Amino acid sequence: MQSVTIGVNQAGQRLDKFLHKYLPHAGTGFLFKMLRKKNITLNGRKAEGQELLSVGDEVRFFFSDETFEKFSGMTVSGMTKTAKTDETEEYLRAYKVLQGVQILYEDDNIVLLNKPAGILTQKASPKDISLNEWLTGYLLETNAITAEEFHSFRPSVCNRLDRNTSGIVLCGKSLAGSQALSRIIRERTLKKYYHTICVGELTQDARLDGYLYKDTKSNKVTVCRELSGTLQDKDYSPIETAYHPIAWKAGYTLLEVALITGKTHQIRSHLASIGHPVIGDKKYGKKEENKRFLESDSLRNQLLHAYRVVFPTEDGVLKALSGREFIAPYPRLFQRIAQKLFSITE
Repeated sequence: MQSVTIGVNQAGQRLDKFLHKYLPHAGTGFLFKMLRKKNITLNGRKAEGQELLSVGDEVRFFFSDETFEKFSGMTVSGMTKTAKTDETEEYLRAYKVLQGVQILYEDDNIVLLNKPAGILTQKASPKDISLNEWLTGYLLETNAITAEEFHSFRPSVCNRLDRNTSGIVLCGKSLAGSQALSRIIRERTLKKYYHTICVGELTQDARLDGYLYKDTKSNKVTVCRELSGTLQDKDYSPIETAYHPIAWKAGYTLLEVALITGKTHQIRSHLASIGHPVIGDKKYGKKEENKRFLESDSLRNQLLHAYRVVFPTEDGVLKALSGREFIAPYPRLFQRIAQKLFSITE
C-alpha cells in the first residue's frame, strides 16, 4: 500500500484530476475501476473521483509496488517513494543554462519574471528549453517545491510572449496561484502594457479595432479593418488595441500599447496594418528600416517589450498584489535605441 497526504499544491482540485497527474501512465478507465474496487481510497473511504481535495486529505493506493511504479513513474522502497530524477535534472539544467531572467516579484503563490528576448516562454518542440523549464528548475533549486510535489503539480507560466518579445511573464508557483492568475487574465481584469518603437510619427492616443486571421502553417497573421462578404466570420477574431505615444521624433515613435484583446502577434500586425510597423520586425516590418537598425545597432528582432502590468483589486492568494503595478526595466538594446532616438532613459 502507498499513500500521499494532500498539500497546498494539490488541494482545491478534483480527486480524478489529481490522480491523472499522480499516476500519469494510467488511463481514465483504470483509475475509475480502482476507485470502484476501493483500490484507491480517500481518507479511508470509497471515492467517486469528483471530490474536491483539501490540505491534509489522505489518498491511499492498494497496489503492488510494481503496479505503482508502472503507473506513477516513481520507484518504491518499502514505504518511501522517490521521484525519478530524469525530468528534474532537465529543469535544473534549464535554470543554469538560460541566462538573464530577472525576478521582479515573488511570494508563496506567484512569481513575476522579466524575460529576455530570444527565450521561448513555453516549449515549441520536445527538445526546446523554455522559461517554463527555467521556472521549475529555479523552484527545485531553491527548495520551493520538492521532487515529489512536482510529480503531482507543475508550476507554469500563465501568459505567453513571443520568443523575441521581452518583458513581464506571470507564473504560478502554487496551484492556487496558477488558478488565480489564469482567472484574471481570462477575465481581462489584469491590465497589460507594452512598449515599442515603431516607424513613423504618431502624436495622439488612439484605439484600433479590426479582425485578425492566423495562418497556422506560416505562423503569420493578417489584419483587416472590416469583414467583407468574401471573408468567413468564423476564421477571423475581433481585436482591439490602444496606444499612447510617449515620444516622437525624426520619423519614429516610442509607444505604450495596451492590449484590450490578446491574440497572436496582435500588436505587431495591428501597427503594421496602419503603416507603423515595429522596428526590427521581420514578419510585419519594413525591410529597409530593419536593415538600418541591424547595421547601426545589431537589432535582430522586433523591439517589443511587455513593460508593465496593473493588478485588479483582489483578495485571497492575490491580496498582496491587489491594485499594484509592476514594471520590467528595458533590455539594454531597447534602452540604447530609445536614448539615441528620443534622448530617453528609464
